[in-house]
Amino acid sequence: MRTIAIVNQKGGCGKTTTSINLAACMARLGHKTLLADMDPQGHCAVGLAVPDEQIERTIYDCLIESQDGTPAKISDVVWQIATDFDLCPSNIRLAAFEQVFAGRVGREDRLGRALEQVKASYQWCIIDCPPSVGLLAFNALKSCDEVIVPVETGYFSLHGLTKMMETLEVMRERCGKDILIRVLPTLYDTRTKLAREVLGELRGKFKQYLMESTVNFNTKLKEAASFGQPITEYDPGSRGYKDFVNLARELMGHRPAEIEPVSGEKLSRPMELVQRAKQLAQLTNFQFGKNTVQTMQPAAVGVAASAATIASPAPEARKSIEQKIEEFYGVKQVGTDVVFAARFEEAKRVLIAGDFNNWTPMSTPLAANGSPSRWVTKLPLEPGRYRYRFVVDGKWVTDPKNNYVEINEYGELNNVVEVA
Repeated sequence: MRTIAIVNQKGGCGKTTTSINLAACMARLGHKTLLADMDPQGHCAVGLAVPDEQIERTIYDCLIESQDGTPAKISDVVWQIATDFDLCPSNIRLAAFEQVFAGRVGREDRLGRALEQVKASYQWCIIDCPPSVGLLAFNALKSCDEVIVPVETGYFSLHGLTKMMETLEVMRERCGKDILIRVLPTLYDTRTKLAREVLGELRGKFKQYLMESTVNFNTKLKEAASFGQPITEYDPGSRGYKDFVNLARELMGHRPAEIEPVSGEKLSRPMELVQRAKQLAQLTNFQFGKNTVQTMQPAAVGVAASAATIASPAPEARKSIEQKIEEFYGVKQVGTDVVFAARFEEAKRVLIAGDFNNWTPMSTPLAANGSPSRWVTKLPLEPGRYRYRFVVDGKWVTDPKNNYVEINEYGELNNVVEVA
């Protein structure tokens, strides 16, 4: 499990927003992720619409010893927010941690011990730290592999960053481990001269720490928090979603992708849908590890269309094994049947839902075809136009081999296939 602490002693720089949406995007990209809230304000639960009155046990119960009450395991207190996304919440009780553990041996290792019990269950752990440098933050540093310091691109944030970095360096030495420290510019408004100058200063003075990703100022992120949703659920076509997907991809070792920027001009509703579908299609390609973005042309009704070819591929004189494997995947018409074939590494169950089965995936499972990663089904479909999506281990995803898509009522993409 790779553990990242989101740390800054200054408030209002986007720590909780970064924690929630980074964890949500990690999960959206198929990585099992735990969000651990180490801030007594409990804003992670608020930002994810977890009712405070229903939270009986918190991360505080995972940190205490038997003499302080009844200890709990993280697996006993987590809330499942979405597929592959769990939250270990906190509340005001956590504020007593420093007083309760004052002077105790091993007080700075309490979080690390709690996380040790679940490290086999998650690929990532994101820790939201309080806006102070104390025992709670030190526990987060002792248990993490790397630190992200969100920095608002404003004058006062820049002024305090040098002191924050010095403090982190001292704490890193006290931890006795090599923790990677990164700086993430947040709330960046490219329209303002001050923001551009501050970003330039960050690149000049903190080049060795600065991440390539930048979180731009985006009202959708604030709206999402007010509705208790991560940006992945509230508006996956927004600039904020793109920024956090890029951040997640950078942490996974990929270069941030260049997505077509949002135009500032007022668009008609059809053209707005086209632009949104193009951005979603690009991000969908990133989800499946592609490095290229397909160009789609708008149809008359505002649908991003690049017609799916369901005829068998033209024969070639010589084809490599890789070419033959690639031709196996996709959607193809074979006589009166339509064959859906997809590759999903390490999937345990793959279903398909669409117009043809009233969007009930349980009725049409795909079968593993000679390999754990190859999934195939053959459906007898009448001539017509059908929309569909795959359901992989409970997660709804787009067919990576079909670029004929349209946006649905939930702001996500359906694949489209036309049967002759």
